[in-house]
Amino acid sequence: MKPLNYAILKYFTKVEEACADDVIDALKGEYGNFKAFNKKSIINALMTAEANGLVEETRIDLDKNKELRVYYHAHEEGAATINKFIKD
Repeated sequence: MKPLNYAILKYFTKVEEACADDVIDALKGEYGNFKAFNKKSIINALMTAEANGLVEETRIDLDKNKELRVYYHAHEEGAATINKFIKD
């Protein structure tokens, strides 16, 4: 099993775009019991990945509770870097 942050990054190499809620839905089966598996920590991981140039923001919207959702995607260079260092 990969560390959670690795799994989050790897997920972005397999989808067009996603927000923190999408990450939670996709990884909850394997990582749902991890202490750091919460929305705040996942948003922090996504913001760190963006700051490091691995993913970029694609759009924003509001969910049904009027909470902001930020969507990201791994651009070609970011996906290549992720795949180079994190193997399946």
